[in-house]
Order: sequence, then structure tokens, then C-alpha cells
Amino acid sequence: MSDIEMPKAPGYFISKWREEGPVDLETLTAWRDEMNWTTWLPLAEAALYLDAAELLALIQPELSPAQDATLNLVRRRMLGDTRLEQAINEALEVSRAKETRDLALEGRLRMERGLTRYEMGDNEGAADDLTWAETRLKSVAKASRDHDLSLINKAAFHMAAGEPLMALTTYSEIPRNGSHAHETVAISRLGASRIRAGLGHTFDAARHAWNAHTHAILAHQTNMAVEAGALFLDFSSNCIDEDAERMHVQVAESKPRGVEDEEPVLQVHPDDANGVFEWCCAQLPESNAGDDRPDLRAMLTLAHRMGRMDQFEDLLNNPDSVEDPMLAAVAQACLDDEQLNEAWGVRLATLTML
Repeated sequence: MSDIEMPKAPGYFISKWREEGPVDLETLTAWRDEMNWTTWLPLAEAALYLDAAELLALIQPELSPAQDATLNLVRRRMLGDTRLEQAINEALEVSRAKETRDLALEGRLRMERGLTRYEMGDNEGAADDLTWAETRLKSVAKASRDHDLSLINKAAFHMAAGEPLMALTTYSEIPRNGSHAHETVAISRLGASRIRAGLGHTFDAARHAWNAHTHAILAHQTNMAVEAGALFLDFSSNCIDEDAERMHVQVAESKPRGVEDEEPVLQVHPDDANGVFEWCCAQLPESNAGDDRPDLRAMLTLAHRMGRMDQFEDLLNNPDSVEDPMLAAVAQACLDDEQLNEAWGVRLATLTML
């Protein structure tokens, strides 16, 4: 795999401040430019969330009136205020005023209002705001952080409204090879994979899961990459074929299909399945402890299906290391050894009683 560039997320800016600060505004501006940020607002939001009060005091005066109104809205939400529509409307007025107009922030604020309206049960108002916001952000700030969020939120709204095909259409507006963040691509493909699976489109579900896994790795989102990898293996573990094209080739050659076109048959090369399996297992914590371990449950189930139980030999030989009763049940179901099966039965009974 090619080298992965470190992301320039706002959190890195805060970390740099804590390691090398305090510094003056001129130095902060140089750091901001090095990390390819053109505005202070995302960094101010990160400083607010991560309790970097001294840093926030330095950069908040640099915000425009519309940005400052948006930051105050973020502060109110962080403090648990749920009655935000009036505050959003006031911020919208600032973003629309001739002297302080900010087209991109107006789009973001309409998105914020759409989410608030959905929470209040106003689905029609939410749909109008979310659609308007995505259209505006696509026009003035395409593939920006806020545009990405507007697409993900719009798709989530369609899913909540029982409109999976509309959500799928929204996800399709996030190209893999465009300028959208890898994290955004990963989230969209994970969602698209689940929708395709629900429609019975196994090949497309596996393809999207593969892409989600790949882009989550590029985004350094390990938990999401494991989740997407497990989903890919769930679809592909019964479709292994040594003569299959490698998955990256199948993805590259995949094209939109018409209604009358047959869906390709899913065939996965064993090297692809084993590669994803081994990568996911390598990311699991060393400890088996924890009263809810969906990661271990999923990977142990897949290991059993793929004949790779050797990967979990230490876990299977140490029932007392497991605290999740559902994981204990999975482990017991995977075992043929009578003595170990009995030991896991005792552990499961103990955890269930506790």
C-alpha cells in the first residue's frame, strides 16, 4: 500500500499548541497555513471542545461576525442547550446581512436548523433545510468539511424517514476519486453497503464494504475500518474463488448498470479475504476484557466461518479473560473440543448470573 499522509484534522492543531505553545498569533497563523486551513472557525471549535481556553482566547477575535455567531451556537449545544432554533435564526441573519454575509456559513446554519427541526419532529422543515443546505454548500464550498457533513446528514435523514433509495442516491454524490475526505467516502460506502445488502445486491454490498474499509484506513479511522472489513468478510466468506479477479480490479472495472442488466456474481480472491481478515485481527486490542465486545464477536464468528480459528487460540484457551457473555456464547458455539466447551459453558453461566 502507498504511504498515507497524516490528516490535518483540527485536533492536530490543538496537540501542536499543547506541545509547543503558548505562541503568538503570527505563529498560530503559520501553523494554520501549514495544515491547509483557510479559516479559524474549525480550529476555534476544536479549541472549545478540547478545553483549550487560552488558545480560543487568541483566535476567537479573528473570527468574522458570522463565524463568531456560529461558534456561540456550538458552545450552547456543547452545554446541552436543546432550544437552538432561535439562536440558529439569529446566526442566519448575521450570515445574510450585507456587511457580514457568508454564503458557506449560511449553508451550514441551514443544515444545523434542519437537524434541530428533525429532532423537534418537523420532518418537512428538516427536509427543506437539509436539501437547501446541501445545494448551497455544493455550490460555494464543494467537498469542504461542511459540504461533506451536509451529504452525510441528508442521507441519514432519508434513512430515518424510511427512504433507503434516496439515501443511496445521496451517497452516490460522494465520488471515491473526488476531493471529498477519506472519512466521508468511508462513511458513505459503509451506509451504501448496508442498503445494498438489504436489497439483496450482494456484489454491490461487498464492493462498497471493500471501499469503506480502504478509505477508513486512509482516514486513520481504525474502528470504522474494522467494521467495514468485517462486513466485507461477512458477504465474501462464502464466495471465495482462487480464479477471481483481485478486488481492487473489480472495483476499478465496476460500472453503473441498467435495470435490465444482471448483477455480477460475487467472487473474492482468497488473498483479499485473508488480507482483510488479518488486518482487522491485528487492530484488535490485546485484552479480551470488556462487557461488550462486538469487535471480538464479529471477528471470532468470521474466523470460525473461514477456518481461521488459530487466530483466536489464546482467547479460546482462556475463558476467564472474557467478560462479555455474548462473546462467551459465540466462543462456546465455535468449539468442538468437549473439555473447552464445558469450560466456556461454566464461564457463560457465571457471566449470565453476574
